[in-house]
Amino acid sequence: MASSYVYAEEAVFRDKKNDSGSDRRLKRIVIILAMVVGAELCWFLFISPCMPLQAVEVKGIPDIERDLVLNQAGINSHSSYMTVNAAVVETHLEELYQIESAKVIKHFPDSVMIVLEPRKALAFALAKTGGKITPVFFDKQGVIFKIGSSQEDEILSPSIPLISGLALDEPVLGMRLPSVFAGFLASLERIHTSAPELLTAFSEIGIHQKTYNGFDLILYPNHNPVRIRSVAELNEDMLRYMMLAIDVIVSQGTQVDEIDFRTGTASYTLKEASSG
Repeated sequence: MASSYVYAEEAVFRDKKNDSGSDRRLKRIVIILAMVVGAELCWFLFISPCMPLQAVEVKGIPDIERDLVLNQAGINSHSSYMTVNAAVVETHLEELYQIESAKVIKHFPDSVMIVLEPRKALAFALAKTGGKITPVFFDKQGVIFKIGSSQEDEILSPSIPLISGLALDEPVLGMRLPSVFAGFLASLERIHTSAPELLTAFSEIGIHQKTYNGFDLILYPNHNPVRIRSVAELNEDMLRYMMLAIDVIVSQGTQVDEIDFRTGTASYTLKEASSG
């Protein structure tokens, strides 16, 4: 019996020793795994964001040079997630004449996406450049972003009106129209967004400078040989009223030279009778 008891004690001791060894191995494995995970987290959270960017994607304007965008953004081979200030980069990019707005999206921990919105033509003017007459396109902010055009340009949409009377001698890209035209451009942009078909009814919108301050508009309908004089800011209701009034007056056979809408109601001047 005594020997059996001794064997039992030895067995229990061996089992405890084995359990103790297993616990130590398990603890070592857990510690090693914790160290590996900790090192990965340390790299991911603290080291990788400070390393040079692995990817910079530029999208939105296919024909703009990538190097131009990156140089303007101040992003180079040493830039990292931590050093790229999205708001500052956006401001710098929007200084380029091709770009209306820019959005910088940072993807943690090592990539950046730059989404560019190109300027869109609101209207165009004809200007003398290099000794010849050339179309000059500007956007809703009055920024000249394209000089000249080709037939395949979608920029030549009939809802993009011709603006005459602007002093544009030898214009350059990035040049901005004077601030006095800001209200006119804003009103034109609203119509272009809500009812672009109204703009296709006119072949030209002329700027007529007043003697002392400001300017009026002279609109030339496509299908009626009559001029329309208007205030400097247009709206959709005004243009619809103009078209209706023209149809009524012309249908009566009245020989009209100009219709004045500056007071909100139509008044007109007759054409002078030609001497026989």
